[in-house]
Amino acid sequence: MQIAIASGKGGTGKTLLSTCIIKVLAERNAVLIDADVEEPNAALAFMQPISATTTVHRLVPQILPDYCTFCGLCAEICKFNALVVLENKVMVFPELCHSCGACSYLCPYAAIDETIHPIGVIEKAQLPGCGTLLAGRLNIGEAQSPPLIKAAKNKAPSANVRLVDCPPGTTCTMIEAIRGSDYCMLVTEPTPFGTHDLELSLEAVKMLGMPGGMVINRWQGDDGDLLDLSANWDFPILARIPFSAELARAYMQGMDPLLAMPALRGIIADILHHIREVSS
Repeated sequence: MQIAIASGKGGTGKTLLSTCIIKVLAERNAVLIDADVEEPNAALAFMQPISATTTVHRLVPQILPDYCTFCGLCAEICKFNALVVLENKVMVFPELCHSCGACSYLCPYAAIDETIHPIGVIEKAQLPGCGTLLAGRLNIGEAQSPPLIKAAKNKAPSANVRLVDCPPGTTCTMIEAIRGSDYCMLVTEPTPFGTHDLELSLEAVKMLGMPGGMVINRWQGDDGDLLDLSANWDFPILARIPFSAELARAYMQGMDPLLAMPALRGIIADILHHIREVSS
């Protein structure tokens, strides 16, 4: 089973919930995938050493000067301006390339090959008593994160439970992170910004035809407009995590949130019970 933990905006508590869920599961064959590859931080909740690192590549064009006539067709084909044809040189900008392969395939002189370009790494750490952490880390300056997210998700195909800590927002990175999941948990907060961005996330989840539910974090006794959103989108409220200054303080200091708020363990257990019932 793959469970995606996502949100419309940053700072709602995705990583808090993701790291606590894998602790509550306490299953050796569970994997937590930190798919927020531009700024992965799930490892901070465990402080375990990295046991392995895998480099991830993608294909980018490589010009073969002996065959190139500088006709300019490759630059016309590329909609992302990754190639610029000058009088006697073709400039390639790997950061702009989307690795579609069209320039190489359509070059009439077979003057374009493809070569591997490193985009980031996948870091692996063992979590004592609760499985494995896989964290994608995008190289500085790279703009194409979906291939790294996909590679991180494919790194643990045989895990009984895969938890995907998704990047915030509703762009292609979030879509790639939740794609293929059996259930999507949207973490939100009862604020105007939280409500607005949650609705965008609901559109994305429904577009993919995926079952899911929402968790209201930092709840202070009022659901606001979230109750209406839940009813209108037929997207149940799985749980409400009360606002707690003690929990925030403990989390900031690197302490275990499950110890700072003992009731959180029961809340997460109820969420997992619901997901298993829906997905069975």
